[in-house]
Amino acid sequence: MKVREACIKDAERIAIVHVDSWKTTYKGIISESYLSSLSVEKRTKNWLWTFKNLNAHEKIFVAEDREGNIIGFSNGGRSRSDEFKHDGELYAIYLLRDYQRLGIGTMLFNSVVESLKDNGYSSMMLWVLRDNPSVTFYKLQGGQTFGQKSISIGGYSLVELAIGWDSI
Repeated sequence: MKVREACIKDAERIAIVHVDSWKTTYKGIISESYLSSLSVEKRTKNWLWTFKNLNAHEKIFVAEDREGNIIGFSNGGRSRSDEFKHDGELYAIYLLRDYQRLGIGTMLFNSVVESLKDNGYSSMMLWVLRDNPSVTFYKLQGGQTFGQKSISIGGYSLVELAIGWDSI
């Protein structure tokens, strides 16, 4: 397994992981009708746009298996919220279910942390659905819950937690 910085040619494979991860991670949390409406084609377009519009210090990383297949990704950069003291943000981290609990998520997490540190960031935050099983992973990485907000996905109101690291 290896983690590397992603490039635009990875967009479709990232989209496949993104859609698959949502369908497995959020089953029973987000409505089934919303999850079944997710498409790799639409998510690929979103990722192509993201690659073409990366801001300074934003990075996308992918995890590959031994055959070079993308099995996970993470991305992060400057915090998108001025409301909090954290200057960096982990925007997303997703890993196919079969590859979870093997240390790959930690590698993807650390790739974003190191990128943020290399670019002068000293703290980091993320938003995660309260019912996402990954909340435990973030707490094991030393994150502390410091806020929450309500969001709407698929017409349902859900709670997102703000988890932060005052020092990275």
